[in-house]
Amino acid sequence: MTPGFLPSELPLVAAPMAGGATTVALAGAASAAGAFPFLAGGYKTAAGLAAEVDALREQTDAFGVNLFVPDSARAKAAARERVDRAAFAAYAASLEAEAAAYGVPLDPVPVADVEDWGAKMALLREHPVPVVSLTFGLPAARDIAALRRGGSAVLATVTTAAEARAAADAGVDALVVQGPRAGGHSATWDPRRRIADAATAAVLAAVHAEVLAEVRPASRLPLIAAGGVDGPEAVRELLACGASAVAVGTMLLRTDEAGTSPTHRAALTAEQFTETVGTRAFTGRPARALRNGFIDRHGPHEITAYPAVHHLTRELRGRAGAAGDSDRLHLWAGTGYRSARSEPVADTFARLARGL
Repeated sequence: MTPGFLPSELPLVAAPMAGGATTVALAGAASAAGAFPFLAGGYKTAAGLAAEVDALREQTDAFGVNLFVPDSARAKAAARERVDRAAFAAYAASLEAEAAAYGVPLDPVPVADVEDWGAKMALLREHPVPVVSLTFGLPAARDIAALRRGGSAVLATVTTAAEARAAADAGVDALVVQGPRAGGHSATWDPRRRIADAATAAVLAAVHAEVLAEVRPASRLPLIAAGGVDGPEAVRELLACGASAVAVGTMLLRTDEAGTSPTHRAALTAEQFTETVGTRAFTGRPARALRNGFIDRHGPHEITAYPAVHHLTRELRGRAGAAGDSDRLHLWAGTGYRSARSEPVADTFARLARGL
């Protein structure tokens, strides 16, 4: 079975995991296993992304690149996030004891960035890739049009029916429908939104009704389902609910080819971690992680201020990870984390494809 609009043997997608977990080796292995791989462009410079694209092109010509859409590139100025400087300084002060454990200074002045957006757009216009997916919102219409003119299919990541309608109206080629049980950052366009728990199938059904039935009934806009996938039964359910393909991320975190840190890998099987929770404590944006001490201590005081909080805590988290300190590390994980195995990527996809 093939997802049709993606040139892959299986209706399975290796989700982009920014921050190091997704590697060229993982993407190449996913492609060889019959899945469609994405490279994670988030947090990378354009030059770093270009190097990964060139390396992956040597293994396959069927892959995608995911981009974080920064606030400055979003289509609507009204959606721009404003950082409350006083609240940010107070949150920085509340983290001083954590940072002192590693001698890390904390800057109470928020740092913003644009994810090297202009340079990444130039890269993908001049050297198009088959698919570009967008996370955290939609960029200006001219950016979407430029990517499509270059020959790239453009996918928007959505978490609600309203977001799906807006993305469909913007003329994207497909939607990645992310449920609340996905690991790592929620793709919600509104980082202040309180995200209620729901099965990915329920979110998929809402999007299916909103977009396919009402907005573009003739186009049959393809949907990729993501979030909470823990085995082949979940894959089959989502395909039966109308998804053209299913994306997996957390289940790849312990694979041989993943760039997941040793501290993170160990935490995924440690008995002390018994649940995942949504939190803004590490980056200022909703994300799902294994519940640890940092979340318990600072969750009550978390603020919505991405990427400012991400930059504030980045060195602290890096030091903690290097020291094996899982109590202060962002242990991104979806609800299916116990199903992640230490094995080759090919074995994970073979398992997920059973019964297809």
